[in-house]
Amino acid sequence: MPFQQGSARTRQRTVLLVGIVVLLAALVLAVVLASLLTRREQEDGPKMLKWKDRGTTKNLQEVVLGRCYNYVTARYPELGNKDCLKIWDSLKHAFIYKNPCNITSEDYQPLMELASHPIPCNKSLFWSKTNDLVHRYTKSNQNFLTLEDTLLGYMADRVSWCGDPSAPGINYESCPKRSECESNPGSVFWKMASKMFAEAACGVVQVMLNGSVEAGAFGSSSIFGSIEIFNLNPDRVSAVHIWLMHDIGGPQSESCSGHSIKRLKSILEERNFKITCEDNYRKMETPVIKPGRRHKHMGHGIWLNIEAKRRWLTFQDEEEKSLVWIVCVYSLTILP
Repeated sequence: MPFQQGSARTRQRTVLLVGIVVLLAALVLAVVLASLLTRREQEDGPKMLKWKDRGTTKNLQEVVLGRCYNYVTARYPELGNKDCLKIWDSLKHAFIYKNPCNITSEDYQPLMELASHPIPCNKSLFWSKTNDLVHRYTKSNQNFLTLEDTLLGYMADRVSWCGDPSAPGINYESCPKRSECESNPGSVFWKMASKMFAEAACGVVQVMLNGSVEAGAFGSSSIFGSIEIFNLNPDRVSAVHIWLMHDIGGPQSESCSGHSIKRLKSILEERNFKITCEDNYRKMETPVIKPGRRHKHMGHGIWLNIEAKRRWLTFQDEEEKSLVWIVCVYSLTILP
């Protein structure tokens, strides 16, 4: 009897172990099959569209919100009533889960309304092909504002974004270039923002152009030439001052009497604007440049060895007198 009982127990243990092994094998097989099916669904599902330009800026939400809060609290506290969270939401909803070649002005309209603000008269500064120089100038001279110095431009400057119909709705890998499709998120945004910036201009406005560009300082296909110039209001804008700048040591392809400037003047005259044009605007100076160092040219990456005359400048507080060195940025003429 004891032998028979031991044999029965052994059989029971064997059956139990076999059952456990079979159950584990079934579980492993189920997991493998589920994984294969999920992977196949992902492969067969919609793929993220591929484009030729860089994708959406990483941490776009944090970048936009950070810039918005900085602008309305530190730079222009009078705009402290702006709701940065609503502004971000309106930007996000303009492109998320959308084909990036089918963006419309209506998509951005809520954003434009939320982020718009008045531009003081005589402060609007437009530009074309002088990106680096014009923004270095407005950074040190608070008398003028470019589009990139407004809330909309400040938030969007040098960042990119686009959506995609497939999850997660934002394409961080690539976005379409303008050559791939006109109605992409970036192009539509900047066209709308530029139009609104021009419409808000009043008094005397300035435009900084690059006279060293071989094709001509004024281009009719540029944002300024195709959008901003035609949205200036003659009833609000009294005059347009053209600043024609040239590269130091580079070609002076065009002056204020050049062919493209004549075309620009003709367009402005037809719209009843008063016009002035100045070659190498004399007030485009950098206030402090120390001697004996190599300084990078503000606009186009040319390094200069500066030799300047010393001048004492009197400040509001006599104790703040400092020995400074002044040069004219574009003409290398020592200021008197």
